[in-house]
Amino acid sequence: MSLTDIKCKGAKPKIKSYKLTDSAGLFLLIMPNGAKYWRFKYHFGKKEKLLALGVYPDVSLAEARDKAYQAKKQLKEHIDPSEAKKELRREAIKSALNPFKDVALAWMATKREEWTPKYYKTVERRMDNDIFPYIGDRPISKIETVDLYLVIKKIEARGALHLIKKMRQYCGQVFTYAMLLGLCQQNPALNLQRAFKTRKTKHHAAIEASEIPQFLNDLTANGNRLYPRTVRAVRLSLLTFVRPNELRKAKWADMDFEKMEWRLPAEVMKSRRDFIVPLSKQAVLLLKEQKLETGRFATEYVFPHQLRVKEPMSNGTVLHAIYRLNMKDKMTAHGFRALARTAIREELGFDADVIEIQLAHKPTNSLGEAYDRAKFLIQRKDMMQKWADYLDKIYLEYLNKKLLDNNLLEVVAPSSDDETLLNNVG
Repeated sequence: MSLTDIKCKGAKPKIKSYKLTDSAGLFLLIMPNGAKYWRFKYHFGKKEKLLALGVYPDVSLAEARDKAYQAKKQLKEHIDPSEAKKELRREAIKSALNPFKDVALAWMATKREEWTPKYYKTVERRMDNDIFPYIGDRPISKIETVDLYLVIKKIEARGALHLIKKMRQYCGQVFTYAMLLGLCQQNPALNLQRAFKTRKTKHHAAIEASEIPQFLNDLTANGNRLYPRTVRAVRLSLLTFVRPNELRKAKWADMDFEKMEWRLPAEVMKSRRDFIVPLSKQAVLLLKEQKLETGRFATEYVFPHQLRVKEPMSNGTVLHAIYRLNMKDKMTAHGFRALARTAIREELGFDADVIEIQLAHKPTNSLGEAYDRAKFLIQRKDMMQKWADYLDKIYLEYLNKKLLDNNLLEVVAPSSDDETLLNNVG
């Protein structure tokens, strides 16, 4: 018996899905959650297939019958209705995403979870300023290498050399995305890799390993000119060589003194993935000192702002502390990372892959990828402790030499018993 609208409307859900049959392959599928779907069953190439015709009541019984009738006409012409529907969808997508700007915005939408909101806005602003006004409305399949060259040439002409590579890469990824959707056949950005001027890479200033003792001496000597917590922030930067933003947003909740680990959450990491920083004994001791000072404040941050304790310290705190040591052109807050990478490799002999993982960098070879998945935590814990011990050793040697040169007594390394005053700080 054929269906009626009253039967469709009155169909109640059951524990399992069931069908209400109309005629010639058309039926209404009733789901346990109450949803109702139109389906058309047919055979094509000796295979039974189903064609989705919409959701009831958005698609009425009459409309479903008409769609089933159109599908039967296609079958008579030896056309598979399902494949025909897919092709229509592909053409619709192709038509909707035809202008370069629309494709670019669709590509950017796929990156929303991967990028931070701030980075997304940056890419959006750059595309709005430098790309969309010139080729945004052009069909993406019609854009050639020369078209993209002329657009990026405008960036070069105004002297913004630092943007050229980025904008070429952004556009290249848009074209790759378009190729995956079948919207274009080539990526014109690939031919522009060496077509423009480049600016010299500016590395973050960093002292050499041989200069660490003098740096620590200057930091100690100028302790009265800096807040104690700022001095500790600088020292922890040296001990852990995390990124400046990761340091300033450090929270007590992320510190595990028992396991001697600092667990950085994804939201503060450049990689947007959780990360573990092993803490040396020296780092734990320093953090316990910090907690003695800031524990009386109602703050979640390890290094709170000097005035607004519920906020993290200012972005340039460590950098300006370094400047106050008269090292403006020799060292930066980010420079601790470069310093550690070189010194640990050359002075302590650790494998480059272990160091790169601790820097939260993506390894460059297959072995490194395997280490990255395993996090290589045991080796990193050993490395971080030996790094802290090395820093103590060279600084004490420096002080001993300085005192002996002045015919004074030799400096003795502090005993582990000196930590007892801080052992109960949670």
